[in-house]
Amino acid sequence: MMETMKKPWVYKRKSIKGWWCGWYEGGKRKAKALPSKVLAEHFRHMKYAQLNSDVFTSVVDFEWRHMVEEYQQFKQVGGRKEASIYEALLTLRHFERLVGANSSREITQQNLDAFVLSRGEEVGKNTLNKDIANLRAFLNWAVRNRFVGSGLEIRKVKVAQKPVGSLSVQQVRDLLTAAAKYPTLRLRVLLAVTTGLRRGDIEVIRIGDIHFDRNTIATRNRKAGKAMPERPMPEAIMTELSSYVVALQDGQERLFSDRFSAKRWERIRRIVKLPDLKFHDLRKTFASLLAQRGVSTAVTQRLLEHSSPQLTNDVYTNVDPVLRQAINQLPVAEWV
Repeated sequence: MMETMKKPWVYKRKSIKGWWCGWYEGGKRKAKALPSKVLAEHFRHMKYAQLNSDVFTSVVDFEWRHMVEEYQQFKQVGGRKEASIYEALLTLRHFERLVGANSSREITQQNLDAFVLSRGEEVGKNTLNKDIANLRAFLNWAVRNRFVGSGLEIRKVKVAQKPVGSLSVQQVRDLLTAAAKYPTLRLRVLLAVTTGLRRGDIEVIRIGDIHFDRNTIATRNRKAGKAMPERPMPEAIMTELSSYVVALQDGQERLFSDRFSAKRWERIRRIVKLPDLKFHDLRKTFASLLAQRGVSTAVTQRLLEHSSPQLTNDVYTNVDPVLRQAINQLPVAEWV
């Protein structure tokens, strides 16, 4: 017996601008608003193929512009940050510019390879890999929605690994000494090397986020949209914070009432003879010092709030603790 086809429909609603596409899915009626009848019809064709995927095996030929709009809506509904959506759409614009995509049928392996080659002539490998990651996510979405067939591949290019820009224990000490005449800057540096927080996340710490009774701080990762309600802190740092907070004016909510001073930061970098030091390198220093002391990548990854251990190892640590443990097995004491 042939299975009943599921058919979406297009309609208008009284006193409401635009057009609607309606369908039944999972026993429930659903609908989507679209600004024009043309878009509504395109969406109806797409939804028709999706609802009857057990009947149809071919992909849906969908206009490139409409497909990009659908992908943008998908990411917005998924709660992605505007910056992330912008980067993804920028990659798709570059793909359209370099390959000339007009419909989903033009997303072929040949065009994907052509994009990597053409884009690689314009930008560095790191930027190219960001575009490849964005395009790969788009392809996965397109396959799920039957805009393109499975089997397409786009791989990241290899990038020569660079040494992590982290400081030694002595360099951190020198930096804190040079920043002593700027109490708020010194405290920012101290927080960076003991929490691994980005500068933007340090700037938004509130006094109410500091739990002196538990030696923890509630922090927010604005880049990833995450939060750590109980970030453990060294007792010595909590003592410094306590002395600092006591001296603040009543009613101050933010830990820092002043703005980060680029001039002061440049001044102390010159004093310690590290003119190219970036504040973000303090985050790398935090991770690298943990790794050098045998802290596992998994723990460091949690503290940095990274999505993958590979990012923690490749970009933020100088020493893999597993490699350190292996080297320590050598009978060096018998040689020297």
